[in-house]
Amino acid sequence: MAHIKEFSVEEKLSSLVNLQKIESKLDELHILKGELPMEVADLEDEIQGLHARQTRIEEEINGVNEFIEQRKEAIKEAEALTKKYEKQSDNVKNNREFEAINKEMEMQQLEIKLAEKHIKDANEEIAEKVVLLDKAKKYSC
Repeated sequence: MAHIKEFSVEEKLSSLVNLQKIESKLDELHILKGELPMEVADLEDEIQGLHARQTRIEEEINGVNEFIEQRKEAIKEAEALTKKYEKQSDNVKNNREFEAINKEMEMQQLEIKLAEKHIKDANEEIAEKVVLLDKAKKYSC
């Protein structure tokens, strides 16, 4: 038969105190463990948000670059029309035709200036978005 050792009251109380300390520590660990997965999930969500923001900003920059290219094409077209109208102004037959051609040339010059202004504004917008993109990249790393 197995021999069972009898413990004194002091040993039993000491063991109970140690057991209580261990149980308290386990409870603390369970609490920490319970919050840690939520914190990790929050951080993962934040990282995904930053990546999505970074992607969105990059798409916006690409869109602005496309807009700039369109404005540059509009400038080229306006310059070509201006040259065409200059050639036509050499062969005018009356004052009304001359004025109409001059108005068209002025309109094309205004189109060029407007396109240049749009390009300037778009470049400023790109600069702002690059700053936002750098911030997003810095926080996501």
